[in-house]
Amino acid sequence: MKKSASGPLNILSRAVRERSISATALVSASIERLERASELNVTADTFYDDALRTAKRIDDEGITHGKLLGVPTLVKDLDDLRGYPTRKGSLALHDVAPATTNGVVPGRLLNEGAVVLGKSTLPEFAIEGYTANLLTGVTRNPWNLKYSPGGSSGGSAAAVAAGLVGVATATDGGGSIRIPASLCGLVGLKPTNGVIGRWPAPDWIDYSTDGPFATTCDDLRLLLDVTRGPVAGDPNSPPSALVSSWARHDDRPVTLFAAERTSALGPLSPAVASLLRSGVEAVSDLLDTRVTWINAEDFFADGDPDLDWFTVTTAEHVASLGRGWVQDHMDQFHVATREFLTTGLEVSADEYLGARRRRYLYVRRIDELLGDNGLLLTPSVAAEGWLADGRMSEHLDVRGLTPDVYSTAVQNVTGNPAISIPFGLLPSGVPFGLQITAPHFHDYRLIDIAALVESAHPWALTAPGYERLDAVLEIA
Repeated sequence: MKKSASGPLNILSRAVRERSISATALVSASIERLERASELNVTADTFYDDALRTAKRIDDEGITHGKLLGVPTLVKDLDDLRGYPTRKGSLALHDVAPATTNGVVPGRLLNEGAVVLGKSTLPEFAIEGYTANLLTGVTRNPWNLKYSPGGSSGGSAAAVAAGLVGVATATDGGGSIRIPASLCGLVGLKPTNGVIGRWPAPDWIDYSTDGPFATTCDDLRLLLDVTRGPVAGDPNSPPSALVSSWARHDDRPVTLFAAERTSALGPLSPAVASLLRSGVEAVSDLLDTRVTWINAEDFFADGDPDLDWFTVTTAEHVASLGRGWVQDHMDQFHVATREFLTTGLEVSADEYLGARRRRYLYVRRIDELLGDNGLLLTPSVAAEGWLADGRMSEHLDVRGLTPDVYSTAVQNVTGNPAISIPFGLLPSGVPFGLQITAPHFHDYRLIDIAALVESAHPWALTAPGYERLDAVLEIA
């Protein structure tokens, strides 16, 4: 196959449009890979016959439009897909009725010709940083099967990193795009809240957003292009034309800041700290700009966004599910879910409103720090990974991640865009992700900077032992 500057998604969709490969052959190859990679456990549900019928219709009707025409896709089982149940990784929703409408992002992907093969796995209700639940079991990282791909978009990230599908949807309410992107070696973007319109209201009302991850920056830009845009009902959703024009190309000098943490949760491990330093130096060299390092204690004088994130999200999730429903189904929940929702049941109105009010202080602090052109560099994950079942070590019996492993909540609280860029491997064998945070609506600027890093420090497009999906073109 002739090398192209385009990402794999562009290559695949163009091949289907130009009839270099049939949509049926492409979808069939993806189904075969998903079945062969059962050790990863990335699917919560599959509907292969429906996908093959869709692919056949593309071929038979000679359809030639769509930026993702024929591209095999998984939809995270938090997103609605018309005609199929949305179980959210919960035994309590095992018998839920099929969705009657498409979620915003699945609908936009379908409009561009994507072919959905199934639903991807997630932790129950998307509340954990590892992907395991009582309904579908444990999902594993293709870079090291002992380890987790992260969460909550873990099944989606593992599937893309292993070349099983071209696209898999993701959401991010506390790091659920950036954490699995980091641990699976993908480039992943949490957009500015509202850039991808949100409807219905997320469980975590102001914090959650859909967003893309991909194997290359070309593909990440493509996915943001096709999924961004306003939706009726989202009060934070700006006109699409503004999103495409804001800060896409900015020739002004960049102010660089770096920090090991933005909350005082303890030191990083030597391996994480070393890769962070290397990544910061690389970006500094590429942008020819000096870096100012900030101590965690110097970020927020009045409150802690990580602690307030937990107060707000637990309370809002109980309210979203319904207090009575949560109490009635507590015995069906995963242990991590029980702990999370039990906390939410106990949050008082004063505690919740206090955390909501402090959000303005956090937004102001980051706005003043970054100004119009600043960037903040931190790790995407503040640990060397964790086991697939949620334990930090094989020597521990307790499942559940501690707060010090996280490094992503503040961007959800403030609404800033943040990107995770692969930059080296940790001793565990899983990738390290360098996180860059930018001012609001500088989403495309982040992709441009990531592309500079990709060009100077290229990363593997699949985990070891797995093959890129666009390699099917060499066989066809």
